Amino acid sequence: MAQAPARRRGRPRRDAAAAEDPPLQSVDRAMALLAALAEADGLTLTELAGRAELPISSAHRLMLTLQHRAMAEFDPATQTWSVGVETFRIGSAFLRRRKLVDRAREAMQALAADSGETVNLAVAEEDGVVFVSQVETHETIRAFFRPGTRALFHASGIGKAVLAHRPKDAAAAAVKRSGLPRFTPRTLTTVPALLADLAEVRARGYAVDDEERNAGMRCVGAAIFNEYAEPLGGLSVSGPSVRVTPEAIARFGPLVRDAAARVTRAIAGRVP
Repeated sequence: MAQAPARRRGRPRRDAAAAEDPPLQSVDRAMALLAALAEADGLTLTELAGRAELPISSAHRLMLTLQHRAMAEFDPATQTWSVGVETFRIGSAFLRRRKLVDRAREAMQALAADSGETVNLAVAEEDGVVFVSQVETHETIRAFFRPGTRALFHASGIGKAVLAHRPKDAAAAAVKRSGLPRFTPRTLTTVPALLADLAEVRARGYAVDDEERNAGMRCVGAAIFNEYAEPLGGLSVSGPSVRVTPEAIARFGPLVRDAAARVTRAIAGRVP
């Protein structure tokens, strides 16, 4: 009698006992599985494990974790795995960031020339902003934010510009998660004070970090918006307080607001 072909499995009948992988090795293996998924329209667990050169039991545990995070999806009908919606969202975020950096460069250079100060570009995350690009001033004393530097919403010009244009419940949730830690004597550390400041930001179209994160440094920031008029990041002009005076802030504010609006248009966004 002919032997039946081996079943191509989407899940093993039972998971074999195995020791936990070291954390970094687990991450590397999970990335290998995602890379294999990205190259196909649907793979069985057997196929996935083979492509990633992993035991089926190990691949199964990792795929369950990725499924829990919506980074992978399992179809019981076909017994196949595919890339999940969260993986798509993360990849789309990278494309948006890359597009934003490229499209913002010309506006940043013009803003640096007009203001004479350092110009920063940051993107919004859950609890704050991350600086991704900078055009430095030629002045000896300057503001410097290394790419990858993070700042909380309440103590950043770009952060407050973003927070001011988020829905109230989303803004409140962000503040609740991160709190309002004090960095300098001028940091806004109460909700009423922050809300009052955000109202002013919305009215004039730009935010001011008045030595609220670093003593002796001021920043003027404005939000950049996506196609849904949602803030996804912003531009800022930063410099020492001796140069970024109240008079300079009054001049920089409209410049930063207009530059951010140009970037918004360049990425097909919409200013609310």
